[in-house]
Amino acid sequence: MALNLSQKQEVVAELADIAAKAHSLVAAEYAGTTVSQMTAMRKTARETGVYLKVVKNTLASRAVAGTEFEVVKDVLTGPLLYAFSLEEPGAAGRLIKDAAKGNDKLKPRLVSVEGKLLPAEHVDVLASLPTREQALSMLARVLAEPASMFARVVKAVADQQGGGEAAPAEEAAAEA
Repeated sequence: MALNLSQKQEVVAELADIAAKAHSLVAAEYAGTTVSQMTAMRKTARETGVYLKVVKNTLASRAVAGTEFEVVKDVLTGPLLYAFSLEEPGAAGRLIKDAAKGNDKLKPRLVSVEGKLLPAEHVDVLASLPTREQALSMLARVLAEPASMFARVVKAVADQQGGGEAAPAEEAAAEA
C-alpha cells in the first residue's frame, strides 16, 4: 500500500527521532524472510531495546540526514530492514546475528556506529560488545581489584610480622 505525503512525513519524523537517540544501526537484506521469522525478530527487538523497521530507502535516507547515521545515505539500496540500538550499542548487532543463524535469507548489509560506516562483517564485532550489565560488572571488578590487592598485602605483612614475633617467643619458651 502506497503512503500519502503526510504518512511519509510521519514515518520520516519517527525514524529521525529514533536515529537521533540510537547508538548504532544495522541494515540487513530481508527478502525471503517469512512472516513468522519477522514476528519473532520484532518480539526479540522489543525485549532488547532495538527499534526494528522496514521502510523505503528514500524515506530512511531523509530520516538519517543530520544524524550520525548520515554516512549510510549513499549505500541504501534494495529492500532493507533497519535495526537501531536504543539502549546499548551491541543490541542490534546481536539481534541480526542471532536471527541470521536460523535464516539464511537475512543478510547484514551495513553497520554504522559513532558516525562511521562499516562493512557487514562488523556485525560480529558489534554483537560481541558487552551488555550494560556485563560492562558494569567488569567496571566493578576493575575498581575493586586495587582494594583487594591492598588487603592481601596488609594480610601478608601481618602474617609475616606475626610469624616473626612468634619465633622469638617460642625460642624464649624453649630456653626456659
